[in-house]
Amino acid sequence: MSSEAILLALAIFALRFLNSALATVRMIMVTQHRRWLSSVIATIEAVIFAVTVAGVVNDLTNILNLGAYAFGFGFGSYVGIMIEERFITGFVAVNIITPNDGHSTAELIRSMGHAVTETVGEGRDGQVCMLRSVINRRDAPGMIQHIKQTNTDAFISVEEARAVHRGWLRAMRAQKS
Repeated sequence: MSSEAILLALAIFALRFLNSALATVRMIMVTQHRRWLSSVIATIEAVIFAVTVAGVVNDLTNILNLGAYAFGFGFGSYVGIMIEERFITGFVAVNIITPNDGHSTAELIRSMGHAVTETVGEGRDGQVCMLRSVINRRDAPGMIQHIKQTNTDAFISVEEARAVHRGWLRAMRAQKS
């Protein structure tokens, strides 16, 4: 196997890796309604894809290039998700429904630096406390773990918050300081 063949396979891997990572980030930008940024990323992504696929489809019997293309796609998807988790701020709404200890659970959430709204509701077996807190997505696993440890009867659901306006959020308070 020549050094040129290996370099071509490495270039295909790198380009497909970059293309896949950009695609993941672009999809996140689309869901956040960032039209211009997602359009720019899509343009770059299309050029990279065209160059990369040209290096593979010319000879589909070349297992090295085909493997580089496939593995570049897989690793690029993985890294794209890591980029999203690390650098792109997103918010989630954490909903807690509990038949007991609702106010103390709300106080726990507040002690963690998050805002929470308490509402009284009616469940199948009687009165429940409904709590809702919109937080940074990165903070959700820690909050859920604390709630599970202190209120074992709590029903917890998490949903994506597509847009956040005003309110009391730790990330927004830190930016204003």
